[in-house]
Amino acid sequence: MPEGPELHLASLYINKLCAGVVFTGAVRKSEVSKSPIVPFTCEAYRITATSRGKEVKLTLTPMKSDDTKKRVKAVQADQPMDIVFRFGMSGYFRFTSEDELPKHAHLRFYSKETPCRVLSFVDTRRFGSWQPNGMWQPDRGPCIMFEYDSFRKNVVLSLSDRAFDRPICEVLLNQKYFNGIGNYLRAEILFRLNIPPFVAARTVLEGLDSEDLYENEKPVKNEITGTKTSGRAKQKQVNKETGDLLRLCHTVPLEVVNLGGKGYDPQKQDYSGFQAWLQCYCVDGMKSLRDHNGRTMWFKGEPGPMAPKEPKSPKAKKRAKKEDDHDYTQKKKARSRSESTSKKKGVKKETKTRTPKEGKDSRPKEAGAKRRKAEKSPKVNTPQHEKRSTARRRKSSSVEPTAGTQRRSGRLTRQSSK
Repeated sequence: MPEGPELHLASLYINKLCAGVVFTGAVRKSEVSKSPIVPFTCEAYRITATSRGKEVKLTLTPMKSDDTKKRVKAVQADQPMDIVFRFGMSGYFRFTSEDELPKHAHLRFYSKETPCRVLSFVDTRRFGSWQPNGMWQPDRGPCIMFEYDSFRKNVVLSLSDRAFDRPICEVLLNQKYFNGIGNYLRAEILFRLNIPPFVAARTVLEGLDSEDLYENEKPVKNEITGTKTSGRAKQKQVNKETGDLLRLCHTVPLEVVNLGGKGYDPQKQDYSGFQAWLQCYCVDGMKSLRDHNGRTMWFKGEPGPMAPKEPKSPKAKKRAKKEDDHDYTQKKKARSRSESTSKKKGVKKETKTRTPKEGKDSRPKEAGAKRRKAEKSPKVNTPQHEKRSTARRRKSSSVEPTAGTQRRSGRLTRQSSK
């Protein structure tokens, strides 16, 4: 993400390449961009740039012309216009020929030349923005690089603010006080002073003066002692005699500016000098930890007493955020599916366990129901019923003769004995 030094280098890049170049026509915006249209049309104008923290201001200045007819016909702009840019995650400027126009050029300024050249604001991820007739954002503090005295006073006189209750690594990203500091700058500044990133900001800054009496001296690097105690005592163990943090917020970004094209070169895109300058950010051997805002903090040594208790991986963090966003639609579907599947599984298990019992219990009930139906319904002789009745008659008939013969034989034996 572009930080204060990159935006200042972008302004230097524009002033260098656009010096003496005359631009013409309307400022064109891409159809994809959601930023506002720039209502500026002029036959001939020049472009200059200035920076302040994480903002760049382009000034479009019309050139005086003696031909008044053209002004009346085209309704030409006769007053300068300021356009304030914020680069977002991937914004930068390029000055190319019209044939080499970048793919993601969302705002374009055309020169009055043959062949025509184009100054374009390129933003691949489209998080950047611009504001026609814009001003510096009032919520942003003084620039850390070019308004050092005002920046220092603003921080020291605001230490009673609740914002300074947070860890120093998170407060350094607060543009209300540290306009221009970003993720890699905070890592480099705290690393050079050996300050743990998750220490209360007020503890680190409360011993500093509103005026830097030793601005020309190098900061002293003193390590922080003591890590065994807990609570606020840990936060107060930061030595007040450590190097001036506010001074490094001013000098470290200027080091990146002094790298020149090695720090910002959209034409060649050579960042080898910048990578060699880094001492902590994304450097092998350093530790990294997500802060409470989800930003990765690079550091060395102990993180400090205010470090997140349960550091999570980026994927786990995103899932936690989605759960906190109260997105009920997808969750309910997922939950209902899981509940339905679990219910189905439970029903299947119940049927498997209960089927034998239900089979035993159902048989006598069915038999009782059949008997009741038989009692209520009239008897109808079916062929099977007739067969059974005849069989019973035959049995009874076969039993009766045998009994008579036995009686007769018994009488005959008695008579013969007499």
